[in-house]
Amino acid sequence: MNIFLRKNYIPLIVIAVFAGLFVIAEQGMETQDFLITLLRSLSVGSLTFLVASGFSLIFGLLDVLNLAHGTLFMIGAYIGWTVFVRPDTFVDLLTPLALIVSGFLLVDVWTALLSSPQGATRFRLTPGMRRTIPWVGILVSVLILFGILSRYPIAYWNLNNYAESPVSIAYNSGQGINVIPPPTVFKAISPFPALGGLILGSLLLASSFSLLSGMKPITRKVTWRSFIGFAIAVFLGILCLVFNDLLTNFLIGLDSNLLFLSAVLVAVGSGIGLGALMEATLIRPLYSRPIYQLMLTLGLSAIGIEMVRAVWGRSEFTMARPELFAGTGEGCPATSLAGWWQYHCSTMLVLDGRIRVYNEIFIPIVGLIVLIGVWVLLQRSRLGMIIRAGVQDREMVEALGINVRRVFTQVFALGVGLATLGGVLAAPSTGLSNAMGESFFLNALFALAIGGLTSYPGAALGSLLVGLLQQFIIKYGQIGIPIPFTDIIFKPTPPIVPASTILLMVIVLLILPNGLLGKKE
Repeated sequence: MNIFLRKNYIPLIVIAVFAGLFVIAEQGMETQDFLITLLRSLSVGSLTFLVASGFSLIFGLLDVLNLAHGTLFMIGAYIGWTVFVRPDTFVDLLTPLALIVSGFLLVDVWTALLSSPQGATRFRLTPGMRRTIPWVGILVSVLILFGILSRYPIAYWNLNNYAESPVSIAYNSGQGINVIPPPTVFKAISPFPALGGLILGSLLLASSFSLLSGMKPITRKVTWRSFIGFAIAVFLGILCLVFNDLLTNFLIGLDSNLLFLSAVLVAVGSGIGLGALMEATLIRPLYSRPIYQLMLTLGLSAIGIEMVRAVWGRSEFTMARPELFAGTGEGCPATSLAGWWQYHCSTMLVLDGRIRVYNEIFIPIVGLIVLIGVWVLLQRSRLGMIIRAGVQDREMVEALGINVRRVFTQVFALGVGLATLGGVLAAPSTGLSNAMGESFFLNALFALAIGGLTSYPGAALGSLLVGLLQQFIIKYGQIGIPIPFTDIIFKPTPPIVPASTILLMVIVLLILPNGLLGKKE
């Protein structure tokens, strides 16, 4: 214990100072105002933590700075909104997505055929051809996929018509009005050429990326098991097409709670898939070139924002809360958790102060569950042991027969999945906008700098401090801060909120260059 205190006395002193300032801030508020501000701080801190934790995992374990993390947070919000408000669009997209992903599930096959010296000899690929053919293949596959998807029947809103735009659809959904248009049908293209073209484009795209990445040859043989993932994806894609209307009607008939749960699962699953795809095809060849990683992820961020604008538009809109958190009738606001459960109230009275159940209770609970779950995964599971060992000595772990490359892909996918989870949870709380990812990502970077860039507990502590500081300053902007020995009441203005976060980060880094819980590398 004494050794621990001697080694960590400076971080402990800094944390004690913060605790003292927190107590002082409490003295200037009414009890109900303090409690509401504290709960709002936990909500903001939880959402910030979901972004910061994923970024911290990716950087701390893989040494990759993913500047597209905020954009992936935003994409998770928009995907969740689509599933929750327009399930018909989501179902229509299942078949193309499954078929496009199918080719990437043959990664072992592509590695064996194209990346090994034997494969290069068999196909007689010279070094020049190995550099040129992948780009040609990517270009051809993109043209094939674009040509088919532009004609594929997908239920879609109209950005040029306000009555059919996401803004109008979101408003009607908030009023309990969900207008689902008639099912789309194949007109511009026949089903069989469409399915065949999607599979062909996927195979060509996946093989091109495998050749471009220059993967090391695999030592195990390619067997029928290597094709299981591909076969399942194709089968599920065709199955979704055959039962398209049935699946759409099933989702439309779900109550809003189950539909919201579906939206969360789909958003997280999409984030995991996007993360795995990014790592396997784009990040993996650049592990030894960090500058190129920064340029690539920054470019992906810009592309992601423009894609969101092209699909969902530039306007801000809202996402309705599920029925469990949306009650406003008899018995609301609730005075206890039992009353909330009975009437599904959106708000609840605590010490005569009104709090939003979804924002101030549900989101912090999810953040706490994620914090504990990921910590247990990293510290108490076999996967966590492999991850830590692979970071320390990758060659030794590979010599034990463990596919470290696949483990690193899983880590990257987990980090992105946490970001998209934060996005879909933030959508009913803050609304959806093209700038939401940038805002939370900046908060997450500040939180990581304060808590420790590569420290998972530091991500939680930094996010909590950022949430507390911002929300208390916002509250004092309403009630004011009395200046001692004067009659002046100082009310912080909105620009002081981000400035105070930067100031806190600067102070912490001046005292502790590695953050509160960071370790010297």
